[in-house]
Amino acid sequence: MTGTARVALVTGAAGGLGGCIAARLHAQGHKVALTDLDAEAAAKAAAELDPTGESAVGLALDVRDKDAFVQARDELTARWGQVHILVNNAGHSKVESLMDITPESFTAVVGTNLNGTFHGCQVFGAYFAEQGYGRIVNIASLAGQNGGTATGAHYAAAKGGVATLTKVFARDLAPRGVTVNAVSPGPQDLPVVHRTVPAEKLAQTTAMIPLGRLGRPEFVADMVVLLSADHADSVTGACWDANGGLYMR
Repeated sequence: MTGTARVALVTGAAGGLGGCIAARLHAQGHKVALTDLDAEAAAKAAAELDPTGESAVGLALDVRDKDAFVQARDELTARWGQVHILVNNAGHSKVESLMDITPESFTAVVGTNLNGTFHGCQVFGAYFAEQGYGRIVNIASLAGQNGGTATGAHYAAAKGGVATLTKVFARDLAPRGVTVNAVSPGPQDLPVVHRTVPAEKLAQTTAMIPLGRLGRPEFVADMVVLLSADHADSVTGACWDANGGLYMR
């Protein structure tokens, strides 16, 4: 990392990929707020990074609620003076047959994955623009690029929207010192993947990956760290892929 230590907020950071991203940012010397619907789990994950609470804190944040982002922003500026990095990682994946997806299920999945990213970009994008500096990294997905093979259509559609929102916010915020990028992982070697994707389907998906294995979440986290760096000021509106060769462009 170049420059001084920064303050980062990561959504959906109580575990999984979000927890990995938060840990990588913290290891780079950043102060990190780990936010999650599960406030207790977020606090526990933060305490594992720094038991003193000086450089890591766990906060409750429902990404479906725009005001929750405002509250988190205000709490962090009061605690650490300023926020510099936002990672929109919180997601909701559900495996359902296309014709069986109910309106309620579609709304719920899109509400977390797409609306949540929009709220975060809007609240922190405006704040960063006012400060004249900021880094936003959105976690997209291979499903949003190829229509999804192991997830539901609602998840794929929402993640496709995340990729588009990234470009829209990047274009708008670029003149004011704010970069907005996305990382698009393919299937990752994470507990949530093994838990939500049927074993047979996961085996089929893994067999289709040219590199022959699930992705490493630690590497995805490293991509986020790089896009969050001070010297990443010439990259915006980009979507970096990490899918083992499942999708090439």
